[in-house]
Amino acid sequence: MARAVATRALAGGHAVTFVGTHIGKAEDLADEMIAEGQTGAADEVDGDLVVLAVPYTEAPHAVRQHADRLSGRVLVDVTNPVDISVLEPLDVSPFRSGAEVIADVAPDGTRLVKAFNTTFAGTLLAGAVDGRPLDVFLAGDDDDAKQAVAALAGDGGLRPIDAGRLARARELEALGYLHMAVQPALGTAFGSAVAIVP
Repeated sequence: MARAVATRALAGGHAVTFVGTHIGKAEDLADEMIAEGQTGAADEVDGDLVVLAVPYTEAPHAVRQHADRLSGRVLVDVTNPVDISVLEPLDVSPFRSGAEVIADVAPDGTRLVKAFNTTFAGTLLAGAVDGRPLDVFLAGDDDDAKQAVAALAGDGGLRPIDAGRLARARELEALGYLHMAVQPALGTAFGSAVAIVP
């Protein structure tokens, strides 16, 4: 997902800095993508938008690790609370969504937006399925933060759709899980997209 979101951001003319547990991995990814636009790697989180492109089970740890750099920034949660090895949802109680778990560990002043979790990495990398730009659903409690994420998606050739407050992350995560769960029946090998057709 880091590569996929970065590809859309770079396509939209945005600069991307990769931050990883191991700086070498972040540097390698930045080097691989240098031809696509302005990329770099760093030990510390910086920039207006911080995309949390890690597995859900690692997300709270990553937020705590960079907590001193997150206040005042927009944190984009692309995760789904799903055990990928058995394709089953994870328990997030007493919260209603994985996004609310992440919001709970984020420092005060962090503006969390749920986005990109209903898209698969491969389709997001391409930006479209069957010639149709991907729909990106957004949920968050800060309108300015949602607008910033919508602009990132729109600049990258995607169609942002405001799904409402952060409480809607529960439904977005359920939709993300359902999209994964129907892949065997569809036979699309994670090459499909969830779309709203007018």
